[in-house]
Amino acid sequence: MKNRDARLLEIRKLIGSRNISSQDELMKLLGKRGYELTQATLSRDLKYLKVAKMPDDLSGYVYILPDQEQAIEDVELAGQGLNGLISIDFAQGMAILRTLPGHAGSIAYTIDSLSAYEIAGTIAGDDTILIIPRDGVSRRDVIKMLKLRIPGLIQESI
Repeated sequence: MKNRDARLLEIRKLIGSRNISSQDELMKLLGKRGYELTQATLSRDLKYLKVAKMPDDLSGYVYILPDQEQAIEDVELAGQGLNGLISIDFAQGMAILRTLPGHAGSIAYTIDSLSAYEIAGTIAGDDTILIIPRDGVSRRDVIKMLKLRIPGLIQESI
């Protein structure tokens, strides 16, 4: 049996990558990926992740993640002077962001304010940010979340 953090991450991935219109459909997809759970557990997981339903022209209603609702607000964050990122690297499962001097604090504050499930927390110095991902979150998940939630922060060349 896989752990709760891995299951929550898989739920986020599934909802973020396709239109899912019912808990039954989501349970079947999770079952195919090796997650056996009850409807009550799935319901608690959806509540914990703050998943909502939104009207969809093709499927009636589909599940969405809180960060999908805030996409417009997040695009506005990109224009708030969040430039200054020089590089991103990974070590021991954690991300190390190098910034121009004086930029790390504001970028880390913005990352923390996203309340993204993938990130347990950040530690910022003057020109360096340590991002501590949750257990089971991959490098790709962290980069994808940052690109999606703060457009323009991570350039394709980094």
